[in-house]
Amino acid sequence: MAKAGANAMWGGRFGRGPDAMMEAINASIGFDKRLARQDIAGSRAHAAMLAACAIITEDDARAIDAGLAQILSEIEAGGFAFSTALEDIHMNVESRLAEIIGPAAGRLHTARSRNDQVAVDFRLWVREQCDAAIDGITALMGAFVAQAEAGAEWVMPGFTHLQTAQPVTWGHHMLAYVEMLSRDRGRFRDARARMNECPLGAAALAGTSFPIDRAMTARALGFDRPTANSLDSVSDRDFALEYLAAASICALHLSRFAEELVIWSSAQFRFVRLSDGFSTGSSIMPQKRNPDAAELLRAKVGRILGANIALMTVMKGLALTYSKDMQEDKEQVFDAADTLNLSLEVMAAMVRDLRAAPAALETAAASGFSTATDLADWLVRELGLPFREAHHITGALVAEAEARGCDLPDLPLETMQAVRPGITAAVFDVLGVHNSVASRISTGGTAPDNVRAEAARWRAELG
Repeated sequence: MAKAGANAMWGGRFGRGPDAMMEAINASIGFDKRLARQDIAGSRAHAAMLAACAIITEDDARAIDAGLAQILSEIEAGGFAFSTALEDIHMNVESRLAEIIGPAAGRLHTARSRNDQVAVDFRLWVREQCDAAIDGITALMGAFVAQAEAGAEWVMPGFTHLQTAQPVTWGHHMLAYVEMLSRDRGRFRDARARMNECPLGAAALAGTSFPIDRAMTARALGFDRPTANSLDSVSDRDFALEYLAAASICALHLSRFAEELVIWSSAQFRFVRLSDGFSTGSSIMPQKRNPDAAELLRAKVGRILGANIALMTVMKGLALTYSKDMQEDKEQVFDAADTLNLSLEVMAAMVRDLRAAPAALETAAASGFSTATDLADWLVRELGLPFREAHHITGALVAEAEARGCDLPDLPLETMQAVRPGITAAVFDVLGVHNSVASRISTGGTAPDNVRAEAARWRAELG
């Protein structure tokens, strides 16, 4: 019998219980109770397998299953009393199971360890978060496609270095984010496929001498197969790191568009208007409309990337297999997943709610000599000039227009001919912003017909 005050899990080896400070630092129930549903699912699958392999009786398996179902109901109803003294979700569930069904509860832990138990719980949870991210990304992609469909012909400035570069279409700009998000979605799908192996049955680190059927528990929990190496099974957190890496890149993409919304909604741009639902005011300046939702989304990447770095730091120096350091693997992932799921939901709502200002977009697109490259291309096509010479001539014409305070389409033909004889009035056909975007028909280009075709393709894929 364990001595008074000894820990119920490992008290046979120790004469007294842990110091209060040790109990405080050691307990994880404050956060790993989020794994309750996964923990109970894993335990029910494990008990069924033990009975199928004649390791425990069918009666015990039925009692365990019924008890676990009752515990799940209690937790979901908010009536379960979690205990810090029991350290984690596994022991909280097992202790309550003993209260409900008696000594048979002790048979549940046959042929497993808390090491493989937490590994399967955490994998199940992260797998669900991959599914949630995929759903959230798909919804956001649909919102961007709708914007692209609406603005396939709206002309806006394309930027490099945040300077006007060449005209593009609003729809083309929106579809750029669809492409980014499609890669994000692919990363989560890839990560999910790689993590879909079941570590249950690896036990503490070396496997078990009991004749278990790991393939049975893997199937019951929706995994493709059991993990192949017991040491790797209990020490692997690659699946969580890969989730965080995918989440970090996705959050980075959200942050980039959030930054554009902050810029575009400013008085200096006025490209878009964010609704009252995603804007706030100032406590002192009554005229202000602050894009706070976009600013908050812009910042979320720091939180998610921080979680990624934190878990990498936890794992970087750990010898095989399990070390208590790995208890610090969950809180960062929990927070990152919550943050990403909320960010995707908010961004999708903002994009659906977004109202662009086509007139302001077109005015800006026509400024800053945005059709200079079209002029250089015309000189190459029509006059047969090497591009570098055409580039030089166009630069001289830009300088002339700048000196006159006008744009390229406003230069007199005679002025252009003074710089380069042979230029004809046909050059003006390529200098308008609508002509410019319409000419960009190469695969992946900004031409409105391209945009409509790509939007239709994505619409069909997204359903």
